[in-house]
Amino acid sequence: MTANPFDQGGARYAAGRPIYPPKLAFTLEGLVSTHKLAVDVGCGTGQLSVLLAEYFDEVRAFDPSDSQLAHARAHPKVSYAKSPAEALPVASGSANLITAAQAAHWFDRPRFYAEVRRIAAPGAVLALITYNNAEADTPAMKPIGQLYHALDPWWRPEREDVETAYARFDFPFDEITVKGGAIVHDWTFDEMAAYLESWSALRGARAAGEDTLVDGYLDQARDAWGEGEVRVRWPITVRAGFVHTPPKR
Repeated sequence: MTANPFDQGGARYAAGRPIYPPKLAFTLEGLVSTHKLAVDVGCGTGQLSVLLAEYFDEVRAFDPSDSQLAHARAHPKVSYAKSPAEALPVASGSANLITAAQAAHWFDRPRFYAEVRRIAAPGAVLALITYNNAEADTPAMKPIGQLYHALDPWWRPEREDVETAYARFDFPFDEITVKGGAIVHDWTFDEMAAYLESWSALRGARAAGEDTLVDGYLDQARDAWGEGEVRVRWPITVRAGFVHTPPKR
């Protein structure tokens, strides 16, 4: 796995990141016919893990970051453990669904794919989920967009994979067309600011002493946002496929 900038800051990530819609888990569970075990890789604070638990007998969720796992959402059917994506402590041939939400761009994907093939049960599906930049009908998005580009020196190369919705990934599986939908929240600016503060590049800029740069754009965005809530939308993309030969229907 590539060095992950989210190895720290689990509390900020848990508080600031948008929540996946329950419909996403419903869509994912519909891709498989057996619902004994879902494995959520790079689970972060368990946002998707707990949603999958509504449809699977067991969810095993893994992340390499102690900080992320310390702030993971509890659920009686979800067990969390520290592990890289490329060496999962999961029995061979046991997983019915393997997911990676907003995480696969950090993986050593050839090694991860080898693990996916090892742990996949017959009929299993791998789903890589990502969401792109926020969209909202407010003039505040102009300074937020300017901030995004001002942070170019601190964005990691993997960010391009998110911007292109994983389209440039090698995906050596029998691909399934899946409509990911969108994350939608009605947010105040304080909630939006918490999300922006969770950006790895923004945290990198602050660590480099660029508070004045960051706060200048945030102040402009706050003024343009106003006191009320604004509807914010993040388009979700899912790349999914049968790990082995798909079952006959």
